[in-house]
Amino acid sequence: MDSPVDQHGNRVLRKVALRIMPFLALLYFVNYLDRVNIGFAGPNGMNKELGLTATAFGFASGVFFLGYLVLEVPSNLALHRFGARRWLARIMITWGVVATVMAFVPNPTTLVILRFLLGVAEAGFFPGIILYLTYWFPASQRAKAVALFMAAVPVSSAIGSTVSSLLISGGHGVFGLSGWRFMFLVEGIPAILLAVVTWYYLTDRPEQAKWLSEDERSWLAAELDAERRATEAEHHWPLRKALTHPRILGLAFVYFGIAYGLYALGFFLPTIIAGFKQQFGTNFSTWESGLINAIPYVIGAVAMVLWARHGDRTGERKWHVALPMLLGGLAIPIALYLGNPFAAMVAVTVCAVGVCAALPTFWALPSNFLSGAAAAGGIALINSLGNISGFAAPYITGWLRDLTGSQRTGMWAVGACMVAAACVALALGAKPQVSRRE
Repeated sequence: MDSPVDQHGNRVLRKVALRIMPFLALLYFVNYLDRVNIGFAGPNGMNKELGLTATAFGFASGVFFLGYLVLEVPSNLALHRFGARRWLARIMITWGVVATVMAFVPNPTTLVILRFLLGVAEAGFFPGIILYLTYWFPASQRAKAVALFMAAVPVSSAIGSTVSSLLISGGHGVFGLSGWRFMFLVEGIPAILLAVVTWYYLTDRPEQAKWLSEDERSWLAAELDAERRATEAEHHWPLRKALTHPRILGLAFVYFGIAYGLYALGFFLPTIIAGFKQQFGTNFSTWESGLINAIPYVIGAVAMVLWARHGDRTGERKWHVALPMLLGGLAIPIALYLGNPFAAMVAVTVCAVGVCAALPTFWALPSNFLSGAAAAGGIALINSLGNISGFAAPYITGWLRDLTGSQRTGMWAVGACMVAAACVALALGAKPQVSRRE
């Protein structure tokens, strides 16, 4: 049975989780949907209307992450300095405006420019939330907290695929817009509205939380401060080291592999499902395709939370990252060689589960040895370098499809990247060994 201190602490952390996690998940739901909804627009009229090849579509999808890369680290350092409430609200307003303007894109060049600007606008949002969670949850609870936040990814992919499909099919002709343009318009507006709510709802630090009692604030602040001092005493990682150390680059490659699988699925799964008609003779409506697209992500969301809880309970980290990546990396290339759409979707679902399960425990790794400004810079650098896969995955997958006339080569590239990243995760281990040189 838990001691009174443990019981008190658990009550405080539950209260914190109920206060901030649903709202953060809602923000990420909108954020991720605006990031990947181009994947639904492409095969549902945008590619034809704008004259995009698979390579051009992949480039437009992925150029977002080049903009993301430019400002990721400065944005996260600004959040650490000015506070999450102000900085996240600023990010959301700018991304909401750009996401809404995409409804009126006239040609491929403008599409590429707007996707780049969307990346610039969103830079710092995701690593900012990961950093923000380190201000509220101790390390022993962090993977579960990240999982609850990141469950918005598979949920947005699941619900978002259905919502996007409905907006495309039902919104055609509204305001004189094509269905895919109406989808961009409707899905961009919530970010602007939520920016206002963020300004008033979020609290930067536990010490400022009026919704906690004085005892609860004191306990949480003392717990996190003691953990921060212990981390700094053990590892001595200043900001400069966090931005230059090979271990950070290794973690960035691991995240590159996870995100490569995530974005390859996000951008091209609707296209793969559309290809079932030619491959298997199936004929799905836009609504049915949206529901089928949702299946892997619903199962992935459940796996994400359960696997993260298991990792927190056992304290083991590296295999909780590497094992699902190996599983997903081996499953995805097989999907397009199977003899019916059901078997193919089983393999795709296994890959989605692998990607989703690896994500939250991965983000518990850098906070094992980074804190303060070093955590802000290091987490942002890992995220920005890893998210180069957001450019590489759709572009390389589209290029390989144009080159070979098949999705299969691109999916082999996805699998190989995930397996290689899993091997690097095992080689790095959960945290650096402490030595006099460290």
